[in-house]
Amino acid sequence: MLRSSVSIPSNIAEGSERKSIPDFQRFINIVQGSAAELRTQIYISREVNIFCDSDAKELIEELKSISKMLQSLHSSLKKP
Repeated sequence: MLRSSVSIPSNIAEGSERKSIPDFQRFINIVQGSAAELRTQIYISREVNIFCDSDAKELIEELKSISKMLQSLHSSLKKP
């Protein structure tokens, strides 16, 4: 979970420093995958009682919000 969560801002930073929009979009796609991976890990952690339901729900909702922001960022890069 730590690796997935660190991957999100790290890949945003790396992608934003690339010299082309397609490279940045590729990194945003990677970040979206990391967010989905982390969400899945939280679902599993809840099932095996590592997280209580309320904590898991809060984290999942936050990740869903982050995923929406990432999708908006990715879409905005497509516009001229």
